[in-house]
Amino acid sequence: MELKEKLVSSFLAFENKVDIDTDSNVHNIRSKAFSDFENKGFPTRKDEEWKYTSLNSILKHDYNVFPKTEESLAYNDVKKYFLNETDCYNLVFIDGKFSSYMSETTHDGIDVCVMSSALNKPKYKMVIDAYFNKLAKDNNSLSDLNTAFSNEGAFINIPKNKVVPKPIQIINFSTGTEQEILIQPRNLVIVGENAHVQIFERHQSLTSNTTLTNSVTEIFVNKRGIVDFYKMQNDVETASLIDGTYVSQQRDSVASVHTFSFGGKLTRNNLEFYQNGAHCVSHMNGISILNGKQHVDNHTLVRHKAPDCESHEMYKGIYDDSSTGVFNGKVIVEQAAQRINAYQQNNNVIVGAKASVNSKPQLEIFADDVKCSHGCTIGQLDESALFYMQQRGIPKKEAKALLMYAFSNDALKNVKIAELKTKINAIIAKKLDVKIGFDL
Repeated sequence: MELKEKLVSSFLAFENKVDIDTDSNVHNIRSKAFSDFENKGFPTRKDEEWKYTSLNSILKHDYNVFPKTEESLAYNDVKKYFLNETDCYNLVFIDGKFSSYMSETTHDGIDVCVMSSALNKPKYKMVIDAYFNKLAKDNNSLSDLNTAFSNEGAFINIPKNKVVPKPIQIINFSTGTEQEILIQPRNLVIVGENAHVQIFERHQSLTSNTTLTNSVTEIFVNKRGIVDFYKMQNDVETASLIDGTYVSQQRDSVASVHTFSFGGKLTRNNLEFYQNGAHCVSHMNGISILNGKQHVDNHTLVRHKAPDCESHEMYKGIYDDSSTGVFNGKVIVEQAAQRINAYQQNNNVIVGAKASVNSKPQLEIFADDVKCSHGCTIGQLDESALFYMQQRGIPKKEAKALLMYAFSNDALKNVKIAELKTKINAIIAKKLDVKIGFDL
């Protein structure tokens, strides 16, 4: 049975399985989303936005849409994937299901719970109806597929004027109990007026079995709200991730999304920002370091809809062996968005003889009083700089690593969680196969 046909029968079973009123708004949204997915199908290279990323290799598997949960998972076996558990609020999911024994249950006056629980609680109904699927509904068919099966994930609602004292981390583990599994987590984050929160997210397979994760996160930042969202992508070679993150900002808000892509078979990041009020600031930073036949595709969109706003975008990539990278960054400045400052930069280093990068920065400007710039570079390490460092006693291998560390620095300097920055430094050193004991 083809995957699309299997998903049709699975959706009917899912609708009968979930505990939710069939007259609810969410039920109608799910049904409409699955109808849209059926009409569109999976994206192919004929779609302009998927020109350089083929899904054929990951769609040929016979995925189990309702995998069994591995109950015997021990914390000591997975603690290396967490930030310090005493300094974070934890939301942990195993094979797509909430793990209460690994999660933090006390949240100091903030609403942090499981999506399936929030969907069925009357006190959250008005919030869910106001925000759920307002950003992902007009995007690709994979977002529609996630919406259709959305039931489990994180629901985070930060009240007005609340500064969350420590980061919230969302960890999704795949145990591979079934040979091939499809997981579709759905996160909804609402940041109230003058509120501030830091969120760390990770998807991690614990076996070599084939896993496909189709994830969607919607983030709403109200007036003067601040959110820092960090994504760690360092999975096994048989794991693929399609991630959609959609951010809506109101006036005077600041939103930052940092994406670190170091591992996995195929990774596709769809990141979209919508600035709906004046004086918004948006930050997008990304680092990709790949080897083997790994593939990472970063697709970004910033839509400036209001005046006096800023967006800053910096993506760096290092590609070895036969790895491939894709960057498609689009900035749209609407006519009302006067006096905005939009900066976009994508820099790539090709290390492997068979590695390749496809980069496409785009600007669409309909306002006349703006400051916009974009740029792209694809090249190799500076041989003269390598020679200079070797003359001063630094071995060539370490010299190359130092240059690549320095190259990555711009996209890493804004990480505000010290432990996360230390972990990223260690991962970069391991990817470059060196031991260097300095901090960026």
